[in-house]
Amino acid sequence: MKGENRLYNLSISELKKVLNTDLNAGLDYKEVDNRLDRIGFNQLPNKGSNSILSLLLEQFQDFMVLVLIAATIISFALGEMADAITILAIIVLNAIMGFVQEFRAEKSLESLKELSAPNARVLRNGDIEDVPAKELVPGDIILIERGDKIPADSRIIEGTNLEANEASLTGESVPATKESTVLSGETPVGDRKNMLHMGTTITKGRGKAVITSTGLGTEMGQIADLLQHSSTDLTPLQKRLKDLGKWLVFVCLIACLAVVGLGIFKGEPIYKMFLAGVSLAVAAIPEGLPAIVTLSLAIGVQKMIKRNAIIRKLPAVETLGCATVICSDKTGTLTKNEMIVEQIYANNKVYYCQAEGFDQPNLEKTLEIGVVCNNAQLKKPNSLSERIKEIKDAMLNNNKKREVVGDPTEGALLLAGDKIGLDKADLEDDFSERLEIPFNSTRKRMSVIAKQRNKYQLYIKGAPDVLIDRCTHYLDQGEVKRLTKKKKKEIMAANHNLASQALRVLALGYREIKGRLDRDNLEKYEEKIIFTGLVGMMDPPRSEVKGAILRCKRAGISPKMVTGDHKDTAVAIAKKLKLLQSGDRVVTGLELDEMSDESLAQEIDNIAVFARVSPQDKLRIVDILQDKGDIVAMTGDGVNDAPAIKEADIGIAMGEKGTDVTQEASSLVLADDNFATIVAAIEEGRAIYDNIRKFIRYLLSCNIGEILTMFMASLLSLPLPLVPIQILWVNLVTDGLPALALGVDPADDDIMERTPRDADESVFARGLKWKIMGQGILIGLGTLLVFLFGLNFSGSLAKARTMAFTNLVMAQLFFVFSCRSEEHSLLRMNPLSNLYLLGAVLLSFGLHWIVLYFPFFQDLFKTTLLNKGEWSVILLVSGGSTLIVEIAQFITNLIQGQIFMVGYEE
Repeated sequence: MKGENRLYNLSISELKKVLNTDLNAGLDYKEVDNRLDRIGFNQLPNKGSNSILSLLLEQFQDFMVLVLIAATIISFALGEMADAITILAIIVLNAIMGFVQEFRAEKSLESLKELSAPNARVLRNGDIEDVPAKELVPGDIILIERGDKIPADSRIIEGTNLEANEASLTGESVPATKESTVLSGETPVGDRKNMLHMGTTITKGRGKAVITSTGLGTEMGQIADLLQHSSTDLTPLQKRLKDLGKWLVFVCLIACLAVVGLGIFKGEPIYKMFLAGVSLAVAAIPEGLPAIVTLSLAIGVQKMIKRNAIIRKLPAVETLGCATVICSDKTGTLTKNEMIVEQIYANNKVYYCQAEGFDQPNLEKTLEIGVVCNNAQLKKPNSLSERIKEIKDAMLNNNKKREVVGDPTEGALLLAGDKIGLDKADLEDDFSERLEIPFNSTRKRMSVIAKQRNKYQLYIKGAPDVLIDRCTHYLDQGEVKRLTKKKKKEIMAANHNLASQALRVLALGYREIKGRLDRDNLEKYEEKIIFTGLVGMMDPPRSEVKGAILRCKRAGISPKMVTGDHKDTAVAIAKKLKLLQSGDRVVTGLELDEMSDESLAQEIDNIAVFARVSPQDKLRIVDILQDKGDIVAMTGDGVNDAPAIKEADIGIAMGEKGTDVTQEASSLVLADDNFATIVAAIEEGRAIYDNIRKFIRYLLSCNIGEILTMFMASLLSLPLPLVPIQILWVNLVTDGLPALALGVDPADDDIMERTPRDADESVFARGLKWKIMGQGILIGLGTLLVFLFGLNFSGSLAKARTMAFTNLVMAQLFFVFSCRSEEHSLLRMNPLSNLYLLGAVLLSFGLHWIVLYFPFFQDLFKTTLLNKGEWSVILLVSGGSTLIVEIAQFITNLIQGQIFMVGYEE
């Protein structure tokens, strides 16, 4: 831990003095109580969470919500029950959605606490006891063995064949070898061989360790502290909509007051003008906007679920759509998080195991050694249905791998042998005796001596530099040959070639044992070995990821690998995925420590891979990118990723192999742990934001048209073109279903060829405000012209109002189709690609038809019958405003060089 005493640098005697403990008997009970009083329990504290009532009340403090509550009260007072109930339902819906999201966010630290081991075996007063993990203190001596979860950060005192799975802390897929050796200098967490950390698991061996830190003092505790204090800001969409809501309310109220004032100035009754003003305000203020945004996001969430992306926070959908950088963990995200044999060197050549057959005798012997000299197992089907499924997968060539139980490296050897029909149980059935010489960090090799038909044979695997020195012969095409110096150099060159590709390399060999077996000195048989081959293994990249990364780059998104794994491994994977290309830099955690924030900010755009980084490094990388103006998506699966995931603009967790903490801290969970799913989520996020702009364009253009119609009539001293009930009807018919249907509109087919939008841009950016104003003026002028036509040619105010009323409805129903794309004209889009919109328009038109032609509703809405001539005028004017917009879009496309075509979207 930076800035603290590095206990991994101390000798055992020095450690004993620093921690003031007895390494053989442990602490006594009185000392344990004293340390508990001074240090506290070994648990991760839960931050003070908001009460359920306070979380619920917070949902009603937004300015837009307060205005809607006022509108509800006014509508109730005026007897407009339908409108009041609608607004009230919207308020309640949004409050419930916000409350659920914030309540779930409060649970992230609680999940982190559950990662601690519930009990531990500890030495107290010389006795071994099982005690609750929260009662451990620094200086306690714990006993550990395979399968144990480490309860607190500890220094190893002694150990036999110890290995620990630290993937949740460091991100490494391969278990780390653990030993009591003293380390020198500052060492990253992943390289501290003599330390065990809270939340990690022992996968092999047994040993004894002394607790060095508990609670927040542990590495896991530091992560919890980062998670607790990291900030959670509003997303760009939330900021834009908050500002938009205030602006719209202010403008609409000013406009409505102007209409009321002009009417009263002309001598209209005050009550009549007040009623008209309130009706116009209710219609003009787009109270449906928050609900439509929420529903649009919710619909997007349902689409994403079908594509294996689970959204936990609705606004995150839009935020992902404007992401400029994806900081991705390696293990389990870009890779499969499973070791497989990739290459085998034998017979003076390299066999690529994913493409070549295994029919070589030499290769079969190599894999046989790997299967026999092995402590892992392949999980067998437990039931008839599982067996049938396995056979079906084989028949369909699904290539589904069997589950490995044990060390991943040994599991990879079993899987490779399984490809050619080598089953460990079948091979061992032929052994009348099996003896093992175990692996340890000093020997760097493992041997198995098996007796078969009264003959003993030794199978051995280990580090190439250790094993080759013990070889005297080698196997070539099934023939045993003497190992010369020249041949040994060739083998070591092949080993270097495999290692340079970041493969974990093992050498394998065997020998026959003649005569009586010396059981007291088995290691003496690990000489005069016949070398059979080198096996190169790695955690392979996911097959879909390479294409997903290329698609991200085309979409203007920069993917970066941020991993706790070794530099060579990270570089090899990054090159395979085309993530690391010419000119890109690779930086390690130690190099990051030497860089100032200023120098890192200058170089970060050129850095494609961050290797051997700590949780603090990840958080720092996210902060630097955000300070530069990037919208950062952070993916990960381990506990170590949780703080950076929470701090990022959009946190993405793995669903299959991710921890509960990571998932709770995230905004999006990948159900299939597939990086390619992120690209689908980005596409959906962009589409949803486009759809939000579509119905903002639609709603505001229509509302401007309504306000202008009333305002210009007042300026010209004309009668009111619409009565209050007609204004409210237009609001319900046109601002409802058609606007909602725009929320499910399919994306433009070129949406992933565009660069990310500026996260700080206004909702009205890229000319949207001019389109809104232009269409609003066209709708308003058209409706006023139709109203004047009705007055002059019919002489009936009721007829003129009916024509203006109908024109306003029809203009908006025509215009909704123009809102389907900001980039393309209607002629380029498939009219059947959004059947919801067609249905909404037809339903709205049908409802308006009822208002015009059913006597009961004619009396209620002050309408009269319209003849064919009047309908012709209405359709010509209302359709003309949309035609003007489409002609302008067509000309714009021609100027920009876009291809004009009639066709369907994909």
